[in-house]
Amino acid sequence: MKRIKFLLPFVTALLLSIPSMLSAQASKKLRVVVLTDIEADPDDTESMVRFLTYCNQWDVEGLIATTSIHQKTRVAPESILRVLDAYEKVQPNLLKHEPGYPTALVLKAKVKKGLAVYGMEGVGQGHDSQGSDWIVNVLKKADDRPVWFTVWGGPNTLAQALWKIKNTMTAQEAEKIYKKVRLYTISDQDDSGPWIRKNFPSIFFVVTPGYNYGKATWLGMSFGMPGSNTEVVSAEWLAKNIQQGHGPMGAAYPDVAYGMEGDSPSFLNLISNGLNNPEHPNYGGWGGRYELYLPQFEDSNTGRFHRDNWPKDEPETRPIWTNASDSLISPVDKKGYNSNQATIWRWRVEYQNDFAARMQWTTKSYKECNHPPVPRIANGEKMTVKSGEQFHLSAAGTTDPDGDSLSYLWFQYPEAGTYKGRVSFAPYSSNLYDVPVTAPVVDSAVTLHFILKVTDKGTPALTRYKRVIVTVLPKS
Repeated sequence: MKRIKFLLPFVTALLLSIPSMLSAQASKKLRVVVLTDIEADPDDTESMVRFLTYCNQWDVEGLIATTSIHQKTRVAPESILRVLDAYEKVQPNLLKHEPGYPTALVLKAKVKKGLAVYGMEGVGQGHDSQGSDWIVNVLKKADDRPVWFTVWGGPNTLAQALWKIKNTMTAQEAEKIYKKVRLYTISDQDDSGPWIRKNFPSIFFVVTPGYNYGKATWLGMSFGMPGSNTEVVSAEWLAKNIQQGHGPMGAAYPDVAYGMEGDSPSFLNLISNGLNNPEHPNYGGWGGRYELYLPQFEDSNTGRFHRDNWPKDEPETRPIWTNASDSLISPVDKKGYNSNQATIWRWRVEYQNDFAARMQWTTKSYKECNHPPVPRIANGEKMTVKSGEQFHLSAAGTTDPDGDSLSYLWFQYPEAGTYKGRVSFAPYSSNLYDVPVTAPVVDSAVTLHFILKVTDKGTPALTRYKRVIVTVLPKS
């Protein structure tokens, strides 16, 4: 009895600390709002299915139905709700695999709609909507975390929210809110995107500007670029791994009309996989790589993408996060490629396998499914070395929750660092969890990005990463 009395204060303190511990964990989640012109194209529904299989990783703050150039006079929140009906049936099973999946009831309360009007016709005095008012409240919350807006159609509902904030708050208060906005639009699908970039210069904005989809980075998601793996985005692969025999969520995933999930790159870089770093689009990840600069003006309303009702394009007025290219050797045909779409399709097998595994999670037990490995870096994810010095990259301590055998690959990501040259590994980087590297000889400080890719031998094979950023200093 004395021992119990002695331990009671400590047990009580531990129980009292649990809510704060859980709150601290929750606070690390990204806040995410989806704006979707769902029903303009089946790919929005496809992206919504994928999005919901990852929604435990985020604080989903809104699912808002909007218009776009492809659907000017209709919004379809009922279509979001239909996908959530399917999610409701599988959410308990998803929780067997990872914690944090919100109930469908919670998510349904966050389904809102913008005005059923096109672009800037829905921005200004008298154009508030259920969706824009919801966004205003989300941004005004006493929460310092950024809000990531993944825009699959037109962003005019967000534009109206920003207009209202600008016209109802002091400039100082409003600027604090603008700095919380993180915005990725799938090209410009109405004229409010360019308006936001011009009128809110401090807003973090990722986009291939204009309506000419032919140069867009997001095409790397599923289109058949030379060098890309087309098997894992084929109708046959989708039927086998996503649609058929995968419960209500699989049945909710429609066949592809134009291209599979053109909208998904807007949130792929928000997935916690060890490679993605949302605040640094120039680092590269599943959703592509982007650099911050003032793009050269091009008239997007030309050729096959010409639209009579598209407004005249204007030059960008400030730097934005936009197209950047990666150089790589394709594992498909062993040829070299350099393009902005390659910044996405280089990861295609990995993100498709990951989605396929999560679709299995919707209906199967933990033991029947594969789960991603857990990479570790033995000597830290940031290192500082001297010019010409040898150092080691070590993945010692890496584990797999299912006890699967693991394959290791270390590679340099030169485009992500400030040192653009190639660094030689010795003796080689394949199938070694520990590799010696010799730093380049430099006259000024540079950064090198090395990626650890760990893939298990489960079915489907799943990959996770670690990024090591090495600063190389000149010898004194």
